[in-house]
Amino acid sequence: MSTLLDASAATPSRLEAAVYIGRFQPLHDGHLALLRHALSLAPRCVVVIGSAYQARTPRNPFTWQERAEMVKLALPAADRERLHFLPMRDYYDDTRWVGAVRQGVERLLVGLGQPAHAAVALVGHFKDATSEYLRAFPGWRLESQERVGTVDGRHLRDALFSTVGHPLDTTLAALAGQAPPSTLDFLRAWAALPFLPALAEEWRQLKAYREAWAQAPYPPVLVTVDTVVRCRDRVLLVQRAQPPGKGLYAVPGGFIEQRETAYQSALRELKEETRLSLLDSTMRDCLQAAVVFDHPDRSQRGRTITHAHYFDLGERELPEVQGGDDAARAEWVPIAQLPAMEDRFLDDHFHMLDHFLGLTPR
Repeated sequence: MSTLLDASAATPSRLEAAVYIGRFQPLHDGHLALLRHALSLAPRCVVVIGSAYQARTPRNPFTWQERAEMVKLALPAADRERLHFLPMRDYYDDTRWVGAVRQGVERLLVGLGQPAHAAVALVGHFKDATSEYLRAFPGWRLESQERVGTVDGRHLRDALFSTVGHPLDTTLAALAGQAPPSTLDFLRAWAALPFLPALAEEWRQLKAYREAWAQAPYPPVLVTVDTVVRCRDRVLLVQRAQPPGKGLYAVPGGFIEQRETAYQSALRELKEETRLSLLDSTMRDCLQAAVVFDHPDRSQRGRTITHAHYFDLGERELPEVQGGDDAARAEWVPIAQLPAMEDRFLDDHFHMLDHFLGLTPR
């Protein structure tokens, strides 16, 4: 069993902490091997849990608190006491995300009585291009490890969602050797909660959506438009009526049509989803910015690039709106309420709002 004394003695450079970054959706044996290595390096381990404030979706079914619990359950009590969890939102901006991780780790360690700029090791392995973030922390000692096995979180999630309508224990038994027994026990208990059926249905629809594109000669890159419309101290949002993200908040938007510019598509989608009726000349005068959001992981549907248009209608009376097309409802939401709604938004739509409205600290 790991002890604080053993960790210190095994680390000649006197590391104050090891940092391990992961999504743990869910925790599997590869995660656990890296976590144990991190605990062997230093007396304390900071576990950075990514995608911490996303809505429950097939890609992010577990809250960060549930994932922290999975991590703790997989370790002996003495090691749990050496863990410190740092939930981290997805900024869909690599530079900002790296800065937030670094600042969060430093604040956490200072709070534990460690000096600023404490000696830190970063533990991880280079799986593919998504692992390049490991090189973005100069000053932290990189501890790159070989991958343990071939299992990944997506494989485990697919297995879990495919169990609906089938015996759960049979599926979990097949996952033995890919995830710790404590994770399988956690999944068994979690599956009894009310989240699984709706997530499984959305998973099936997304799977069918991707399969429909499987015969394309090239991997598809989808192009969409979105609109952020502010009026006074409110912003115009819709609640989605259809998957993906049924019931979640979003900014109005949709796919570009063949004979439209991005701007024309943005106005059309805005009118279709909210029934907002203002003169085109008024909308043109109120356009403040147009920004491309193109992070590879921003949409569950696949590689999707969106052109977001920001309109500020000023201090006029709130125009009447009504949900239409694939929006169950449209409403003017106070901007001050948005930070508390972060885990109720589709994909990266909260971060679009954050970009234009400054909702989170920078």
